[in-house]
Amino acid sequence: MKDSDSPSYIDEVLWNKDGLVPAIAKDWKTGKVLMMAWMSAESLRCTVEEGRAVYWSRSRQALWRKGESSGNTQRLKALRLDCDGDTLLLEVEQLGGMACHTGREHCFYRELTDGEWQTVEPVLKDPKEIYETGS
Repeated sequence: MKDSDSPSYIDEVLWNKDGLVPAIAKDWKTGKVLMMAWMSAESLRCTVEEGRAVYWSRSRQALWRKGESSGNTQRLKALRLDCDGDTLLLEVEQLGGMACHTGREHCFYRELTDGEWQTVEPVLKDPKEIYETGS
């Protein structure tokens, strides 16, 4: 993944065989884990340059600026690399109050209880409203 034009911080990341690295976003004030997504070298560079979370969409095979269609953007407050160099942690200010495309505050809204996944977090806004109106 070495590139003579890439910043040294990009070269220090251990990218997987697809050129991606897991990126966990957490609320910078509460510490609550909001979501997990993937980043490419380009999305990492864009995140640093733009000061907002930019991920790599595996389904679209394209950069995904968090909140570009929903309005629920993530302003970058801090960026950390784990001890193995293969996972990023983004400390973000979640603008719009929702990180999850299901209309919830975060993506980890199901909990294993008695061998079954139970929904334990409420929907804050109907996803149809989020993606039809862009807000």
